[in-house]
Amino acid sequence: MTAGILEVLLVDAKGIQHTNLLRRPAYYVVAECGGQAYKSKVSKGKDSRAWWNEKFRFEFPMSHWRKSTYLKMRIMDLEFFRRGGFVGDTIIYLGGVITEGLDTGSIEVGPSPYNVVLEDDSYKGQIVIGFKFTIQEEVHVQERKQDVAEYGSESSSFWTSMVKLWKWKISWWKLLPQLGHKSSSKDKNN
Repeated sequence: MTAGILEVLLVDAKGIQHTNLLRRPAYYVVAECGGQAYKSKVSKGKDSRAWWNEKFRFEFPMSHWRKSTYLKMRIMDLEFFRRGGFVGDTIIYLGGVITEGLDTGSIEVGPSPYNVVLEDDSYKGQIVIGFKFTIQEEVHVQERKQDVAEYGSESSSFWTSMVKLWKWKISWWKLLPQLGHKSSSKDKNN
């Protein structure tokens, strides 16, 4: 089976919007393409730049690449009680890259800046991304799904964190009477 492999190089981002008021931002990126998703490492936003230098590899059968028309890079800010605050995203259409890769067998696009689109459809900052698309003959492609939670449902994540904390605290309260019971039985024997 013929497969297409898209390697994405996530380099850095600069001039992006800070969503934290009290502390230094900590950014990560969720890369989505054709049903697969990857989450980058967390990068501290020092000097108004976030550095990742990370590669992602999307591998699909060629029949699937004709349906996968874009790559979405969503920049998130790590929050304490929430899954992540949305900073902005970039959608890169892959039609030209895939067509050229099919014609020549491979294509490489060096790291280039792309505008970051905010929630209100305005632009602020840039993210630097590079691509390499290659075709491999006779590759057995595995369906791969990575568990990346749906980002944007912050309202339930705060309460989920509180419930987990509450359950943890209750489990300790269940142990305390048992610990006290053992110590009192030793005192009776003495």
